[in-house]
Amino acid sequence: MNNTRCKFLDIRVWMCCLGLFLLTACGEEELPVEPEAPVERTVLMYVVADNNLSSFAEDDLEEVRLGMANVPATTALFVYMDKAYGNPQLLKFRNVNGDVREEVVKEYEDRNSTGVEETQEVFQDVFENPAYQAESYGLIYWSHCDGWIPYPLPSSRWIGQDAGSGDNRMNLSDFKEIVSKAPHFDFIMFDACFMQSIEVAYELRDYANYYIASPTETPGPGAPYDVVLPYIAQEGASAALADAYFKVYDEQYAAGAGISNSNWTGGASICVLNLAALESLADLTAQLLPEDVDTQGLSEEIFNYDKRPSYSDSQIGYYDWVQMMQALLDEEDYNAWKEAFDAAVVYWNTTPMNYSSSVGMFSMEEANGVNHYIPQSVTSARAEAYRSLEWYAAAGLSKLGW
Repeated sequence: MNNTRCKFLDIRVWMCCLGLFLLTACGEEELPVEPEAPVERTVLMYVVADNNLSSFAEDDLEEVRLGMANVPATTALFVYMDKAYGNPQLLKFRNVNGDVREEVVKEYEDRNSTGVEETQEVFQDVFENPAYQAESYGLIYWSHCDGWIPYPLPSSRWIGQDAGSGDNRMNLSDFKEIVSKAPHFDFIMFDACFMQSIEVAYELRDYANYYIASPTETPGPGAPYDVVLPYIAQEGASAALADAYFKVYDEQYAAGAGISNSNWTGGASICVLNLAALESLADLTAQLLPEDVDTQGLSEEIFNYDKRPSYSDSQIGYYDWVQMMQALLDEEDYNAWKEAFDAAVVYWNTTPMNYSSSVGMFSMEEANGVNHYIPQSVTSARAEAYRSLEWYAAAGLSKLGW
């Protein structure tokens, strides 16, 4: 009897365990994960925020998460994020039927994110990975920027700032070397100050279709990524992207009343150039520029986007290119040149005033969207560096004695 009873109990225990196992297995069964769509568009947002912009980078990352909900499933967005704390990370964002998936693809050791080797490594991790090969590509560069003259010359222009260990910056020549090894971009966008410079755009003309930037200081909050991200997926949508950017700041504009980074009422300006049009524009500029013209005092006549004090080493001078050409050419030649310039400008808009961290609000009435350098001294280190740029030779600026 005991034997039999023991056997019966063993069977009951075994059946209970089997039932519990089946219930547990069913309860833990996950729904199949929907696969990501094939990649048709790959975009890299390269954020160098190991400086005083770190908090803005956090805010923009939240905007990215919101904006990705309206980006097609065929677009892969990568965000390289180097903030003032923690190690840099490469994040991948995909939209799968409204579900925004975020993945840490790679974490890097603490590094100088403006270094050529370090930047190239990130570009390779994104653009050379077979899984992310696409029909078209885009690039957003996010940081402090100040143009083209090699750092650390006095009043130098440069791209990106990593202050995590020292004060590291990238020169335009380095950036050009990096993008020359990347796929051809549909657009390159700078979410940074003063970068809509003809000198910078011309250096990058072979590496993208469109170039998006502001000729003056950009708002502290930067691009509204929750609004502009849907346009990064569309081929040739740079003008629509810029317009979406502008409208956000135009709607908030109040001539700077009560301005703060959370309530940016100081306006903004943004311009898009068709890079394919720049070589013919350079040829025409070289053809029309007069020789032996007196450019002494020219800078005093031309609208300057750079409102930093003239006595400061940080003041460079970002002069309105259209006004400069109007001052140098006769009416007939200027009209011919302006027609070619207008053909190269895909989009340009500005609020009536913009904000400068040096002087506050200033009028943009005379602005036309693209800045140009005017040397204050042709024997300075800055002027010497300027003569090494491709734009200097292509536009025939030696005719001006520069």
